[in-house]
Amino acid sequence: MNASAWALLLPLAMSPLLASADTFRCGSQLVSSGERTFEVERKCGAPAQREPLGYTLGPGQRREFLIEEWVYGPSNGMLSILTFEANRLVRVETRRAR
Repeated sequence: MNASAWALLLPLAMSPLLASADTFRCGSQLVSSGERTFEVERKCGAPAQREPLGYTLGPGQRREFLIEEWVYGPSNGMLSILTFEANRLVRVETRRAR
């Protein structure tokens, strides 16, 4: 297979890995990017910690949107950090608790 074929296939092969990075399991519930803060709180309960990080401008708009991190855990030695922009889940990170 030539290099250009690999360049096309590699992103497709990695897409399931990238999609699962923005999903968070809490109990039997699953939370995915794009969900609103109230939906996440209804499924997972209140976070252990809630941190407002600042504000960002919306694309092509003059409105500011809150950026906030919610921390769940530690669970099995891991923290789950959920980042919200404009009350929508945009990123899920996991880190080892210290």
